[in-house]
Amino acid sequence: MPYDLKPKTMYLMPTHFGPMSGPRQGPGGEMGAFGVDERKTRRYSVSFLTERAQLEALLPPGFEQVGEPVVTVSASYMTEIDWLAGRGYNTLGVTFQARFNGSRDQATGPLLLVLWENLTDPILTGREQLGFSKIYCALPEPVVHEGETQCTASWLGFRFMDMRLTNMAAVEEPAAAAPPDDGLLKGTLHYKYVPTTGDWGEADAEYAVLSPQNPPVSEPQRWQGEGSVTFQRARWEDLPTQYMVVNALAELEVKEFRGASIEHSVGGRDLIDQRILR
Repeated sequence: MPYDLKPKTMYLMPTHFGPMSGPRQGPGGEMGAFGVDERKTRRYSVSFLTERAQLEALLPPGFEQVGEPVVTVSASYMTEIDWLAGRGYNTLGVTFQARFNGSRDQATGPLLLVLWENLTDPILTGREQLGFSKIYCALPEPVVHEGETQCTASWLGFRFMDMRLTNMAAVEEPAAAAPPDDGLLKGTLHYKYVPTTGDWGEADAEYAVLSPQNPPVSEPQRWQGEGSVTFQRARWEDLPTQYMVVNALAELEVKEFRGASIEHSVGGRDLIDQRILR
């Protein structure tokens, strides 16, 4: 007899073996099993000013770029993640400030253009459940030598990103003030797209998504300094499925670098409050 899918339970393919355990659902289908965990995160970021028109060309429907056209590239290295039974993984994200103007919702925050990760499990759960634009690459540990930190990213031997941070100094920042109550939803913006099988060019799902802004789990340690980031232009032969992503980032004009930061924090959330924007 064919199996039934349990209501109000998260599944991912393959569904044949029961509910999938992941960041928002524990073994046996327990929703919100992990909540806030005690993961350790080291985040290295570099920002640069670019040409507004280049960012506008990357906006999905319903979005507009706001403020200065500043791009931030962030490499994060996480360990002791509860839903991975203490293991970890690394990420590389690219964002700029944007606003979503929908018929029901208006929201503002960093628009996540792409998030590379070096482990399949968070890629699948983040894409299918949350609507993050996640893809795979290798993200080795940073190299620190003579006052310089270097982060790199590659795909099957092709190194497509180099980030360097120097002259870093510890900073103590005052507690962030509450954002103004301007009626806008706040958080990280995404655009979810899932194609319809067999009806190519049509979508099963296509909509904006918000990761709501939440207070930090703990006050992080921060350092600020100087930095640079470079994306290496790729041939199709170098990155058969990602060359268009990397080349679009490589073509962004760097008018000036806007500094670098390092952040060490403890704790992370399961993002079960992710929501669709209409």
